[in-house]
Amino acid sequence: MKTHRPRLSRRTALGLLGGSLLLPRAAMAARVETLSGTAFGTQWRVAARPDGGLHRLAPEVEALFAGIDRQLSPWRPDSAISRFNAAPAGAVAADRALTEVASAALRIAGQSDGAFDPTVGPLVARWGFGPIVRGGEPDWRALAARPSGVTKARADLTLDLCGIAKGWALDQAAARLRSTGIEDLLFDLGGEFVALGRHPDGREWRVAVESPLQGRPSAATLSLPSGTAVATSGTRAQSYVLNGRRYSHIVDPGTRTPTSGTLLSVTVVAADAMTADAWATALCAAGDEDGPALAEAHGIAALFVSEDAGRLRLRRSGAIAEMLL
Repeated sequence: MKTHRPRLSRRTALGLLGGSLLLPRAAMAARVETLSGTAFGTQWRVAARPDGGLHRLAPEVEALFAGIDRQLSPWRPDSAISRFNAAPAGAVAADRALTEVASAALRIAGQSDGAFDPTVGPLVARWGFGPIVRGGEPDWRALAARPSGVTKARADLTLDLCGIAKGWALDQAAARLRSTGIEDLLFDLGGEFVALGRHPDGREWRVAVESPLQGRPSAATLSLPSGTAVATSGTRAQSYVLNGRRYSHIVDPGTRTPTSGTLLSVTVVAADAMTADAWATALCAAGDEDGPALAEAHGIAALFVSEDAGRLRLRRSGAIAEMLL
């Protein structure tokens, strides 16, 4: 999540990595109704059946995203997460959104054996990315999320939900639209997608996984069953080269350094965007070999895109093979 400095976000440009609507402009104008805007330093877009009253809901979507930004953006000093990061040990942050997302983050941290670490923010900033420039060494086990709120065992421990919060925000927005009676839609928030129902043509919604190599055709096309979400994490957009080595915004919590190796991106399909978002981050951080093994162990539908002698190599896990066109 971010508001003020999009160039340094850990999750900027997932629209480049995550996918794109596979609809020509003329066809989209004729067969679907669209709504778009900006939030969290990125763009969002909804495609739905025409005449569903989509445009009247724009203020609600914008208000929803603005409220989530006030709760979960580490770029805002007045947000609930920033106040938690500045609080002393033992203080309870009772914000509902913060508690819900932190609880999910800690669950996936445990399942991934720390490959997803919601306390890694200071390390990310140390390598030139992210806003959490102050804080101690990561230790997700020193956090606790209970119904009463979130607490930390150390005053210098910080919470960074950038690898999961955008997915949660997307889930909230899609649920809001569905509650108004819109049953068929594809909601894109910065390259993360929620698919509900079907395309007006009667087929499943489709998204393209763009190549992590500049100027190459898309790596794959996915057909998304209703009630699924897709997110991608990768190294293309947020990285820099120094002395011949590429440094990514994705930090391996185990080595405390940016990920390296041939793995360029990971796309995950799950039942909700929050889960897809977090696991895409975890699997990308886990790397070339541990990432696929972790996905297989947990039955995660994932597509790993690696570079092999200038060519893309795809590795699949779980049910992702059934969604590839």
